[in-house]
Amino acid sequence: METTEKAEKNGGKELFTKTVKAGKRTYFIGVKEASNKNKYVTLTESKLVEDNKFDRFTIMVFQDKLADFAGAFAEACKVVG
Repeated sequence: METTEKAEKNGGKELFTKTVKAGKRTYFIGVKEASNKNKYVTLTESKLVEDNKFDRFTIMVFQDKLADFAGAFAEACKVVG
């Protein structure tokens, strides 16, 4: 587990980040804190599309829906195996 406390230009203060490499794709799982002190999870996929060019997609899951999201994700993982 990597823990950092740096300000991001695109959002809140970064509290945690974990990187998962998968070939041409890299996944980042992060926890950030918004200016109102609410924490949220970010899930980012970065995919190499050309030399030194990446497509990046991010979703944010806010604290009030995190348990629902985690439950649905766990169910999906059970289906996959």
